[in-house]
Amino acid sequence: MSKKLADPVFFADFARYIPGRAKGHYESYFLRANHPKKPQAFWIRYTVFSPKGRPEDAIGEVWAVYFDGETGEHTAVKEEYPISSCAFNTAGLAVKAGRSLLDYQHLTGEAASKGQEISWNLEYSQGGEPVFLFPFKLYTAPFPKAKAVAGRPMAVFNGRITVGGKSVPVTSWTGSQNHNWGEKHTDDYAWGQVMGFDNAPESCLELATGRIKLGPVWTPCLNPVVLRHGGRQYALNALVQCVRAKGKFEYFSWTLESHGPEFSIKARLTAPASRFVCLTYYNPPGGAKHCLNSKLASCEVELAVKGKKPETLMTEHRAAFEILTGDRGHGIAVRV
Repeated sequence: MSKKLADPVFFADFARYIPGRAKGHYESYFLRANHPKKPQAFWIRYTVFSPKGRPEDAIGEVWAVYFDGETGEHTAVKEEYPISSCAFNTAGLAVKAGRSLLDYQHLTGEAASKGQEISWNLEYSQGGEPVFLFPFKLYTAPFPKAKAVAGRPMAVFNGRITVGGKSVPVTSWTGSQNHNWGEKHTDDYAWGQVMGFDNAPESCLELATGRIKLGPVWTPCLNPVVLRHGGRQYALNALVQCVRAKGKFEYFSWTLESHGPEFSIKARLTAPASRFVCLTYYNPPGGAKHCLNSKLASCEVELAVKGKKPETLMTEHRAAFEILTGDRGHGIAVRV
């Protein structure tokens, strides 16, 4: 690995998309943040999608969701653009998808669909060091095929979002800038994230439970979890550890329990169906998945360190909770 690629910050940022490559590819940069007090949040996603065997049909996508837990009304929009109208930088964080832009400090853009529209003009701080869901060495390995990293955890956002003509000021909302990519979506997974707990505002959490299907057979679930708390990182994400851990999710709750020699982490995420939106994700090999997406979930984490009293971290409505599934029986109406 070159010295440049060994830099975690650079590694978290640069685009993996190679124009003309026939293998199929998806890649997303997404940013999310929560209101400091209210059950309100945004999620904005810049994506490149290239179908397997048809690289000439690659497109860029811009997504935006504004979650309002006070009114119960969530707005979700998406626009698609020809790849000729997009740019994904292989030398750092610089993304263009149609009229929407993203760099190290700013994101601007707009999207409209099904009579709804969202626009944004936001700046964000650099946040902390990247959080890698798996050990860093696995990001250049063939497995796991889907890669994900929180490039800027605990970033602070300021600016404005306009939802259906209504201006929403964003002042010191805490969240993250994230990056994921692969040749296909994981067949079945839950992903979660907390950027600041109610009783531990400087702490953050990243976790997942996922499995893939090989022919008619499902693999065991991998259950990585990484917690930063009290100036220390607690990572239970080596492959053997991920298989040993216990993760189980359903509509609309999820538990993950992982025990290491020096510490253990137990996490539970829940949200009512009314706090999810359903989005359609194209899959490079063909077909599509449904993403059940909430940024207003609750989360409780128990951290037990050997020789210390267990600690409980919690948030009422600041957790990200997503489920990707091929099942159509979840009961959530498809927004986009």
